[in-house]
Amino acid sequence: MQALTDRELYQALEYAKSIDETTGRKIMADFQTDQTMLAQMLFGIFPGIIAEQNQDMAHLFMDLCFDLLCVFQKAFGPLPAQNELDIDWLQKQAMLLDTELQAVKKNQDMDEKIRNSLQQRMISRTHDETPQSGLIAFMNAAVDDYASENPSRVPATQITQALILVAIRLFNNLYTHARKS
Repeated sequence: MQALTDRELYQALEYAKSIDETTGRKIMADFQTDQTMLAQMLFGIFPGIIAEQNQDMAHLFMDLCFDLLCVFQKAFGPLPAQNELDIDWLQKQAMLLDTELQAVKKNQDMDEKIRNSLQQRMISRTHDETPQSGLIAFMNAAVDDYASENPSRVPATQITQALILVAIRLFNNLYTHARKS
C-alpha cells in the first residue's frame, strides 16, 4: 500500500471533518456491518483500555478512529467486507494484537522490561508495516494537543497513541490483504 502524499492526506482529513451527523451515522452503521470484529476492537475494546486511565482520551480515540475510517475510505476506496476475507487472516491479526495489547494494559502484571520491550516491538512493527507516516504524525499531534489541555489526560497519552498506531496498522493491513486476495 502506498503512502498518502501530503495533499491526499489533507484532502482525506478535510473530507472526514466535513461529514455531517447523518452521513457519519451511516458510515458507522456500514462499518459495523461490514467489519464487525474490527469495529468492536476500535470502538469497544480499545476505548475500554484507554478509559482505565482517562475517559476523555477514550472519547478522543473513538473520534480519531472515525477520522481514520473516513481517511482510508476516501483515499483507498470502500472498506473490504469482513466476509470477503479469509477467517485465518482475521484470527492471525487478533492473535498478534492480543500479545501486544497485554503490554499496554497497565493493570496487567508484567515485568517492566518485558512490557517496555513488547511496547517497543509493537511500535516498531507498526512503523515497518504502515507507510502512513504523515497520518501517524497528524494523529499523534492531535492526541498531544488534546492531552495538553488538561493534565489529567497526560498519563493516557502513550496508550492512546499506541492504539492509534495499531488502528492505522489494522486499516493498512486490511486494505493490503484485500488487494492481495
